[in-house]
Amino acid sequence: MRVAIAGAGAVGRSIAGELLENGHEVLLIDKAPTAISVERVPQAEWLLADACEITSLDEAALQRCNVVIAATGDDKVNLVVSLLAKTEYGVPRVVARVNNPKNEWLFNESWGVDVAVSTPRLMSALVEEAVSVGDLVRLLRFSHGDANLVELTLPPESALAGTTIGDIAWPQDTSLVTIIRGTRVLAPTAEDSLEAGDELLFVAAQAREEQLEDLLSVRKES
Repeated sequence: MRVAIAGAGAVGRSIAGELLENGHEVLLIDKAPTAISVERVPQAEWLLADACEITSLDEAALQRCNVVIAATGDDKVNLVVSLLAKTEYGVPRVVARVNNPKNEWLFNESWGVDVAVSTPRLMSALVEEAVSVGDLVRLLRFSHGDANLVELTLPPESALAGTTIGDIAWPQDTSLVTIIRGTRVLAPTAEDSLEAGDELLFVAAQAREEQLEDLLSVRKES
């Protein structure tokens, strides 16, 4: 997979290193000469250019990329890069970094963003996840289809503890994708049962989140 990353700062370089370790091709783009530190990520391609300029993106051959990541520290730049990547080059997947949570509402399909990652929101969500049992925590927003990645830790008193997954009438537009049970990461099947304390990860339509939380938090009859 070929990935272009706009922004070669600490965030961009860190993402590049992870992708390279997983066997992907990576191009780092930055307009600041001081950011071009080839020795820090020598396996990557580097381009000194303004990622908001069409000529720069032509040089980067963005049409050959499977993914573009807008990872600069400027939300305006990330939005422009996302829009150009999607509308001018037809990049299948565009991921954008949100620096200011107040701008998060802009990072949607209209600006070419498939996935918006807000570090402040993610950090607060992880704090909530660490202390909340029985409460739905939104971890990540997907622009297409108005869906979110959400997490809920199944409380001991939940009526669904011990229930087989295939027997549960899940809300429409929700999908259980992962169960974290202790140190194990489980791909759920219809034959598996839920256990109290399971961390459940769902992709769910925002309109269904409250319904999903209510279902998982229903208490056993005493």
